[in-house]
Amino acid sequence: MRPLPSFVLVCLVSIAALSGAPQQPASRPNIVVFLTDDQGYADLSSYGHPTINTPNIDRMAREGIRLTSFYAAPSCTPSRAQFLTGRYSVRSGELAPTGPGSPVGLPSNEITLAEALKTQGYRTGMLGKWHLGDFASRPEFNPTKHGFDYFFGLPYSHDYRLPFVQNVPPIPLYRGLEAIERPVEAYTLTQRYTQEALRFIRESRSGPFFLYVAYNMPHLPVGVPSNFQGRSRAGRYGDAIEEIDWSVGQILDELKSSGLDRQTITVFFSDNGPWANAEARSFQETQTLWDVGWAGLLRGTKATTWEGGVRVPGILRWPDGIPAGRVSADMVSELDLFPTLVHAAGGRIPDDRPMDGYDVRPLLSGKGSSPRHELFYIQGARAEAVRQDAWKLRLADPAAAPELYDLDRDPGERLDVAKDHRDVVARLRARLETFAASLR
Repeated sequence: MRPLPSFVLVCLVSIAALSGAPQQPASRPNIVVFLTDDQGYADLSSYGHPTINTPNIDRMAREGIRLTSFYAAPSCTPSRAQFLTGRYSVRSGELAPTGPGSPVGLPSNEITLAEALKTQGYRTGMLGKWHLGDFASRPEFNPTKHGFDYFFGLPYSHDYRLPFVQNVPPIPLYRGLEAIERPVEAYTLTQRYTQEALRFIRESRSGPFFLYVAYNMPHLPVGVPSNFQGRSRAGRYGDAIEEIDWSVGQILDELKSSGLDRQTITVFFSDNGPWANAEARSFQETQTLWDVGWAGLLRGTKATTWEGGVRVPGILRWPDGIPAGRVSADMVSELDLFPTLVHAAGGRIPDDRPMDGYDVRPLLSGKGSSPRHELFYIQGARAEAVRQDAWKLRLADPAAAPELYDLDRDPGERLDVAKDHRDVVARLRARLETFAASLR
């Protein structure tokens, strides 16, 4: 057979480059995402906690990149919606935590990260707290209806029970569409999720997989099984974090022993800040303020748009794609995980709807900075604040004067400098109002 002339080869290559089909990478990475619940910014030893010991998560940071300006939403359901869709939660109508009997859930027309990865040939699994609709009463909200091949976990938080919440049914544990335990033994879940994760990885070795592990701890009420009680000098809350660290270590070890370590992206973050402003109902059965997390030098808590409510630990590790031992203060959001992971898998993000994430692979690879220079802080349906580079404008109360903070010099939001930078206030206020109008 005669070789093709060189000009024909050039034409064929050009046609392939211009075709609409995404170009498949030589090797698609596996993806494992660890999400904790209500964990504070400073609740890892790598983020400064003096008595909580997290060697496995810290190893992820040493062998990857630790982000010090990583953002989530102010509360559970909006945060999970943002992560899975790459869109601000208000776009999908996920404005507040869902509970038993809630008619609200993730709409079927939203494209989740699991659905996007399935088009690239990924096996998908989800373990843990879903919190995007009560599928016990509305099966269409089940994770298996939103791109996950396998599910083992809860429809909502484990505090929807007596005495914390009145007049609710026993919390069910599901495998797929079937309730297998009611009420769930919540304090055993971290270990059970771990065993399910190990099995999922072993069964998925033949092709790329996406595993999403959403721990229900350290959300109130905090507790661990007897073999983890008293391990941490930080008390019951520290025990829960250290059990999660054990779980992460088990899963990392399984990836290594299976020969999948180098080709797997692992991500660790929290859904929002610590619940230090929890209502009185949450402090029952010996639960106290000792059992909530710590935002360190950051101001605020869960359900607020202060930094402590939305800035959380964020760590990514990928031996084949992320140089080890780096720390970055560049702005990154959970919104950015959707485009970053989909592009790493060789796919494309949807172009039929507003998308709010950026592909941060240049930052992760060490070849550039984060493309994100702006972030909106949304509480419920209202955009309360905007950050552009170091400047943050906060308008939580429409009737109050705007507040301005330089987050590079003042991450704790101690000094309002609005009066000294009226031009910055005017610019950011106009941007915030324009964005808010676009959501109506």
